[in-house]
Amino acid sequence: MAIKSHSLRVFSAGPNGGNPLRVILDAQVMTDNDMQVLAKSHGHECCFIFPAPLDSKYDYEFRFWVPDHEMEMCGHATVGAVWLLSKLGMLAKDNLRIATKSGIVEATISVTSGDEDGCDGEEEGIWVEVSQPPAKMLENVQRQDHIDEILSVLRILKDDLVPGLSIQNAATSRVKTLIPIKSVAALNGLSPQFDRLPSLCDVIGSTGLYPYAVSDLANQVFEARQFPRGAGYEEDAATGIAASALAFGLLENGLVFDSEESVEVKQGFAMGCPSKISVRFRETGGDVVGCWIGGSAGWDF
Repeated sequence: MAIKSHSLRVFSAGPNGGNPLRVILDAQVMTDNDMQVLAKSHGHECCFIFPAPLDSKYDYEFRFWVPDHEMEMCGHATVGAVWLLSKLGMLAKDNLRIATKSGIVEATISVTSGDEDGCDGEEEGIWVEVSQPPAKMLENVQRQDHIDEILSVLRILKDDLVPGLSIQNAATSRVKTLIPIKSVAALNGLSPQFDRLPSLCDVIGSTGLYPYAVSDLANQVFEARQFPRGAGYEEDAATGIAASALAFGLLENGLVFDSEESVEVKQGFAMGCPSKISVRFRETGGDVVGCWIGGSAGWDF
């Protein structure tokens, strides 16, 4: 079957940075098995773009596959796919409504100067923001046996956590487990027991562990790592959905002081794939009603 795919890196913050992504524009000719086979051959997320029916209230349908299964929503894949559509001149407007299995998301496109984050030195870069709802789950992991198992899987002690902050399950689209680590050095030194991750995540009702640490509190910069429950790889270089869940956890815990300023989440540095995700809260009448996941993409040569 002849299809045309494009290889990108999304949320890059330096050489070899960003999360790899393959985007397929003509996915309507593919079966579910075709999509999973392609994701397995790529080894990372793939985004499959479908045209919207004429009577629909959205512009495109996106489906997301990792090697082991289909996902309802993927932040970095949505950012990358919208970047590609814009880059190829396939968009007639700078705002889109996209159907996903987790519901309709919005995307906005703007032009930035080439020296801004994620634009890889282009004279003009494409900046994409993708909407997420407010946190639909934000609760502490309270059972001591669950906490002990998390610490054991990560090979850390209770003293490696930030005093006064809880381990939390949080979600805007998918549940991630937020784990406050004392320092960036300790975060980047984590060496989990990956074979125990799937059963742990099943027990605590999560799709991945997302340990994080403060990088620059005054400027709302944090660093994180994503260890997915079961995706076909052990660690993710940039996870927009997890970053949005983290932003709401940080806001609730008082680590974000200004909801009108973006939260910056650095990820992938321990993997040698430096990435940077921007999360901007959406406010109406002074209330936070959701957020925007912001970033750019580039070709993966």
